[in-house]
Amino acid sequence: MKHKLLHTPEGVRDIYNDECERKLNLQDRLRKVLKSYGCRDIETPTFEFFDVFSKEVGTVSSKELYKFFDREGNTLVLRPDITPSIARAAAKYFEEDDMPARLCYTGNTFINNSSYQGRLKETTQLGAELIGDNSPQADGEIIAMVIDSLLCAGLTEFQVSVGHVDFYKSLFLEAGFNEEQEETLRELISNKNNFGVEEFLENLPVSRELSALFAKLPSLFGSAVILDEAEAMTSNEGAIKAITRLREIYRIVSAYGLERYISFDLGMLNKYMYYTGVIFRGYTFGTGDAVIKGGRYDRLLGHFGKEAPSIGFVVMVDQLLNTLSRQKINLPSEENKVLVCCEPGLEMDSVALSKKLRQEGMSVTLLSLAEGRDIFSFAARNHLTRIWHLCKDGRTVCSRMTEVGTWEEEK
Repeated sequence: MKHKLLHTPEGVRDIYNDECERKLNLQDRLRKVLKSYGCRDIETPTFEFFDVFSKEVGTVSSKELYKFFDREGNTLVLRPDITPSIARAAAKYFEEDDMPARLCYTGNTFINNSSYQGRLKETTQLGAELIGDNSPQADGEIIAMVIDSLLCAGLTEFQVSVGHVDFYKSLFLEAGFNEEQEETLRELISNKNNFGVEEFLENLPVSRELSALFAKLPSLFGSAVILDEAEAMTSNEGAIKAITRLREIYRIVSAYGLERYISFDLGMLNKYMYYTGVIFRGYTFGTGDAVIKGGRYDRLLGHFGKEAPSIGFVVMVDQLLNTLSRQKINLPSEENKVLVCCEPGLEMDSVALSKKLRQEGMSVTLLSLAEGRDIFSFAARNHLTRIWHLCKDGRTVCSRMTEVGTWEEEK
């Protein structure tokens, strides 16, 4: 029984030592980027009423929610997605505010994935939301914030792929698909299955022009040139309007000097149905999924009583951390970590030295020397850069870690 209690439930894990430190360091760096864009912190509860994440909102399916009841019999859920929680809070606390609000947050989300999917059921998300602004300028600002976040994380090779919900929705509406047909086509397009799309459309009453565009959708991704290609293939007013918006966004991101990091994907679809306009994902090598996801959700706050156009994104922190590890990118630690150790009887002297070093901004580990303790091995394992050794003869020996991983005494 005791042995069983050492293990975590399936889909969750402990994070400790170096990995935990790297994760917190990454979160601190990302948060500074969001704050530099004027975002203010917000925290929402880990669990909410079921209706905050209901089917009408358009988040994950009910079967993937962790549900339980309070004493009054209300159905509660652990949040699977933080954006609806932010929307609820913004509708409550900014109800009378007619100026844009920039909010940022960090928190864990919980999705009861199938055990066969191999995904964690508890993950950390860090994100930002710009509420009350429906301009292309807001879209461009958020995408610039995404790119700056990935650069700050240490990535150099990545792309933010940008699409637009209204492009494919306008085409679906023109085709007159029923719900089942639309879902089938969505899946084929998401899987970039060109041949599957062509085969599916063969027996449906869809115009030749529209069939050709649907068949092309899975491969309509790349540089800004594909916007011209897509526009030449359709006369659909909604689709053309979406392309025009994407061009405006590209112009704004270019003003930030970050256009080389974005590409376009007109076949990009999203399982979260609350998105209404531009959508985007950040990709890099070393991972099969996006490390950043986001988009515009102009009708979500209306579900909670406040009509306000909004856009935001979320960093999948655990996914990004794993990616940095695979790419062998080590973020520099801002802490100057040292070890102070002493011979028996010198404990008070070691306390005084530790206090002095902490006042100088150092992170100090205090250790009493016991027989057989290898202080150099201990310091190396814990990434401590210096050792102050208080000796019985009154000397204080200071050693430092060299660039090649050995210790040398400082004079």
